[in-house]
Amino acid sequence: MATNMAEAETRQRLLRTVKKEVKQIMEESVTRKFVHEDSSHIVSFCAAVEACVLHGLKRRAAGFLRSNKIAALFMKVGKSFAPAEELCRKAQELEQIIETKRSQSLQSQDSLRRMPRLPSLTTQGVRNLWIRTALFEKVLDKIVLYLVENSSKYYEKEAVLMDPVDGPILASLLVGPCALEYTKMKTADHFWTDPSADELVQRHRIHGGHCRQDSPTKRPALCIQKRHSSSSMDERPSPSPSAREYVESLHQNNRVTLLFGKNNVLVQPRDDMEAIPGYLSLHQNADIMTLKWTPNQLMNGSVGDLDYERSIYWDYAMTIPLEEIVYLHCHQQVSAIKHSFQIKCQYGSYTKKSCPSPVVDSGGTVVLVSKDGIQRPPLRFPRGGHLLQFLSCLENGLLPHGQLDPPLWSQRGKGKVFPKLRKRVPQGSGSSDSVSDKEEDEATDYVFRILFPNSQSEFVTPPDLMDQGATMWHPTLRKASCSSCSQGSFSDGMTPKGCNHERTPLKLLCDNMKYQIISRAFYGWLAYCRHLSTVRTHLSALVNHTIVAPDVPRDAFKGLTADVWQTFLQDCTAYEEKELLRLVYFGGVEASLRKEVWPFLLGHYQFGMSEEERKEVDEQVRVCYQQTMREWLGCEEIVKQREKEQHAAALAKCSTGASIDIPSPKMVHHDSTISNESQSSQSSDRQSLARLQSDSSSSTQQELLDLYTLNLHRIDKDVQRCDRNYWYFTPANLEKLRNIMCSYIWRHLDIGYVQGMCDLLAPLLVILDDEALAFSCFSELMKRMNQNFPHGGAMDTHFANMRSLIQILDSELFELMHQNGDYTHFYFCYRWFLLDFKRELVYDDVFTVWETIWAAKNVSSSHFVLFIALALVEIYRDIILENNMDFTDIIKFFNEMAEHHNIKQILTQARDLVCKVQILIENK
Repeated sequence: MATNMAEAETRQRLLRTVKKEVKQIMEESVTRKFVHEDSSHIVSFCAAVEACVLHGLKRRAAGFLRSNKIAALFMKVGKSFAPAEELCRKAQELEQIIETKRSQSLQSQDSLRRMPRLPSLTTQGVRNLWIRTALFEKVLDKIVLYLVENSSKYYEKEAVLMDPVDGPILASLLVGPCALEYTKMKTADHFWTDPSADELVQRHRIHGGHCRQDSPTKRPALCIQKRHSSSSMDERPSPSPSAREYVESLHQNNRVTLLFGKNNVLVQPRDDMEAIPGYLSLHQNADIMTLKWTPNQLMNGSVGDLDYERSIYWDYAMTIPLEEIVYLHCHQQVSAIKHSFQIKCQYGSYTKKSCPSPVVDSGGTVVLVSKDGIQRPPLRFPRGGHLLQFLSCLENGLLPHGQLDPPLWSQRGKGKVFPKLRKRVPQGSGSSDSVSDKEEDEATDYVFRILFPNSQSEFVTPPDLMDQGATMWHPTLRKASCSSCSQGSFSDGMTPKGCNHERTPLKLLCDNMKYQIISRAFYGWLAYCRHLSTVRTHLSALVNHTIVAPDVPRDAFKGLTADVWQTFLQDCTAYEEKELLRLVYFGGVEASLRKEVWPFLLGHYQFGMSEEERKEVDEQVRVCYQQTMREWLGCEEIVKQREKEQHAAALAKCSTGASIDIPSPKMVHHDSTISNESQSSQSSDRQSLARLQSDSSSSTQQELLDLYTLNLHRIDKDVQRCDRNYWYFTPANLEKLRNIMCSYIWRHLDIGYVQGMCDLLAPLLVILDDEALAFSCFSELMKRMNQNFPHGGAMDTHFANMRSLIQILDSELFELMHQNGDYTHFYFCYRWFLLDFKRELVYDDVFTVWETIWAAKNVSSSHFVLFIALALVEIYRDIILENNMDFTDIIKFFNEMAEHHNIKQILTQARDLVCKVQILIENK
């Protein structure tokens, strides 16, 4: 009998696993509109199906000498079942290709690239190759159904497929996945995997070795990014772990619009290198524009498959957000008679200049200048008007929120052209029209400014700079007029005008750049000081201003031990209350002491009470609890009697078919909150059960009965499903839970029962294991927790404080939340605050977290739950950022991570966050 039960349990476990994986695949097909062949759900599904197919398989059917039992089984089935025969042929071809790939792994890269390209199978995927192939060929359900119908030929009697119920169920479960379409295409966003929360955590642990060293909460005094040189490649994309995916994302896709793309754009990454060609692309996502340059060696894969991920060219690739760029210095090469158009660098007016002869484009160069004045490496465009085309696409992409200054001109028959402008001539300097018309193949320079709303009023420029012109970056091929002037002789000793014409604007440009850098630094410092003042104002109420150290006067990480507690009970003066709370806050309470310590932490006892005083308090609570029990039990009897009478009358009406007037009171349903006028009458009504029974016609007493009946039904429903899988909650202990909850609601009918209150009571009952004591402690706990329920207003306050903390301590994560659907309302934290993280943790961790929260009120913060919530988010911040999670993703992630958190790490992080806020406030 025991053996049969064990076999049945094994079959049910295997079947449950398949059901779970089928559900995951079907959900992915609905939410993502497709399922990728490399999805983690496919791997898990194939492993679960293979376990069922191999369960109880006869040795003869599996092949005596075959290591791949699935292959041997399918080949036997293929002899008499045509779909299996075709499957065997395709699976064997794949196995042959894989084996050839392995055997020739040391050959040249050219021979490898001539081979058929394989899907990126994982080790588990290769192991389940036959099941995967059957699934993708849509014959897996047919083969399993054939095995079920002919199970006696292949399986032992205890096998899943031999069972008359489980076998057909398994075959039916596979029909859905076999009807789906699977894709090999890797989209640019790469969300086809849709991994579980546990898999995301595992991936982060594997690839997290290169994570940043500084915590997001360690904010510097001023956020100034240091650069080592003007040719810094800080914007390069990370080549690992998906280098090829980055290259694929450069093309048009469904998430980012490709505005411009041109290959063979030259960039010189370092001074000691030759310029290398690459692919320049301009992308737009909502209001965000990004410029990317990728070397050709990465675009065409010429570096070889094995070295592709580690290629040195990844150090040269660039990804530049356009919002960081202020100026574009354009140098246009021409091959006919040259016309140089000087335009204003930042401010001033422009005048049109005539063009006496045609200009033929022969390439051009663009230098990007960021807000801090640092230049990016020059981008050298090939011939063919590509520079103008790039500027035109950039200008169209900036609209309507931004623009180029000066804008490109529109010319009939040609479209966008460069503006024909010349520099304003200062008074007394004479005409300079002849300066630019003397040499051929000389550059035509432009400086375009990227303007966004309110950008012009960001800094004030002195009037003298507003009337001056400025030149821009000059390539090394440009012929300076001062060098040509120096070759001639000037008898009057005067400096030639051409030299002054070139040097003066350059000096003005440098002075202007210095002024901007100093201005931005000053205003940045001023804004940050104001920011700190605002931070101190808003966060000062969230923490205690006195910082308590964990090692003074003694190490507190050992927590409240039995020795310390016994010493305190024997002599209350041995330890102060603050010291005991400090020990609990940093190290928790020893498990065996919780029943004694928790009444002190919750306020049932005061720390200075003697043993006699504590016994007196216990007796008072016990008398009060018993009196309350008698009152509501009497009311419950009246409710049950009336429901019985109504039920009997309803049955009589149904049996006779006649209309019978039921002399029952009208049931009036109320919300959890009732008026203040009825509260006083209800409290007086509860004092005497006899009065309640004798005067049932009173409207107030009738409302009282109706209201209590409604709460009683809610309590009965929640108690039955409260932590049913936890060992403590036997039917007898569930009855205790119901008694305590009914007693509390009887004394607080103005609040009423709300779903979740049983979750708060359950851990207290587990630890205290005494109805009267648990009732008193629960009443003390609810003084704080009541406001979190819908009738209170604390939840909105929690959300607002959480928003402030995230925005101040981790602005990067806040921006992600704001951009991805704006879930900075933090509604995903609702359950955390409502139940003090009870459903996020296992019971032992709940005990530790709760006692830390209670102790934190007097040690660090009465809002410690905020910092635990913030720690939960911060611990997984890199996973949230890497996967670009939106509101649905983050809810799904934390729901799946429930009861899998490292509570020691979370509490340590929460205490550190409290300390950081305290230091931030005190550092005046």
